[in-house]
Amino acid sequence: MPEMWLLMDFEVIPAVDMRNGKCVQLVQGVPGSEIVSLDDPFAVALDWVEKGAKTLHLIDLDGAIEGKRKNAQIVERIVKACKEKGVTIQVGGGIRNFEDVAALLKLGVSRVILGTAALQDPELVKSLAYAFGNKFVTVALDAKNGRISIKGWTEVCTQTPVEMGRKFEELGAGSLLFTNIDTEGLMQGVNPIPTKELVESVSIPVIASGGVSSLQDLRILKETGAAGVVIGSALYTGKFTLEDAIESIRN
Repeated sequence: MPEMWLLMDFEVIPAVDMRNGKCVQLVQGVPGSEIVSLDDPFAVALDWVEKGAKTLHLIDLDGAIEGKRKNAQIVERIVKACKEKGVTIQVGGGIRNFEDVAALLKLGVSRVILGTAALQDPELVKSLAYAFGNKFVTVALDAKNGRISIKGWTEVCTQTPVEMGRKFEELGAGSLLFTNIDTEGLMQGVNPIPTKELVESVSIPVIASGGVSSLQDLRILKETGAAGVVIGSALYTGKFTLEDAIESIRN
């Protein structure tokens, strides 16, 4: 039986997306479309923890878009500080090889998110799961118009999320992060159908992302069977608070 992480309940996960040393929120992942830009990602991350976050989602956007993990030192500071508080940290963006993953896990990262690297070299997922355990390996499936997108959402592939979700489960991924690019960053609500289709196609946990703009959106995604949801713009622009989100899901 694969070793997988399992949540006791649907989890609300704040996103800390970093670009050029700042905490940002982009529209549809497009550089230059920042609707939020904060100077200190480290302080932002710790603030989410103080407000009740049990898991943080750290993404190096420079790594995802350009392949260069320019924010690695900030990620390291956040991981070290949050590890002491017992916070789960999932990290993605520009992670391209076995050595990158090994270094992050040694640092104390709980789950390493592979996107482009997994799609281009699926066997990497298998070797990582074998070496470190399934629960440490998360594959990001980002979809635009129902097709997988890679390289910071600049290149669209032919495969569907369901096809690739099943494949990576077989290769040993312990969880999936599914982002619906069609709704990401627009704050116009979620489309639960693609998430539900993926959840029902695999037996490993699926974390949802993209389009959350209200507490009702959280409840809609919870009903898909997803293990949790990553939230960015809605929290940063004050659509609701993290405390309200956690309480809403609890109730």
